[in-house]
Amino acid sequence: MEIIIKSPIDIKAIDHVVLRASNAQALVAFYCEVLGCSIERELPEETGLTQLRAGSGLIDIIALESKLGKLGGEGPGREGHNMDHLCLAIESIDEKSLIDFLKSNNVHCGEVSERYGAGGFGRSVYLKDLEGNTIELKLMPVC
Repeated sequence: MEIIIKSPIDIKAIDHVVLRASNAQALVAFYCEVLGCSIERELPEETGLTQLRAGSGLIDIIALESKLGKLGGEGPGREGHNMDHLCLAIESIDEKSLIDFLKSNNVHCGEVSERYGAGGFGRSVYLKDLEGNTIELKLMPVC
């Protein structure tokens, strides 16, 4: 497809990602207690939604048993994930300290490697959340 005019859309960052969860309360605790998010807004009665602040973006957790959660069909599992992975840019931290912290919270993670993303090349590590979603934690470069 040939693009004739430049798009007026200028994407700056990921705004939010939506995760459907069989145990929304445990998933919210994981993102807050282990990954450092904070609860920004909750609409449990209306939609089963909890919105978490993740830097400049949001992670929306939807309870599968809620009205909104049921609209998405089957929930996450070994054979059907709702997304491939979520990449979170994080402040630079000593890699060993990061891995030790994750392991102390019973989080299995891969090796820290150099990978390309929105901010260019940088060191990152993959892990799984409590619902089996893959998370990439990308260390922001030190200026």
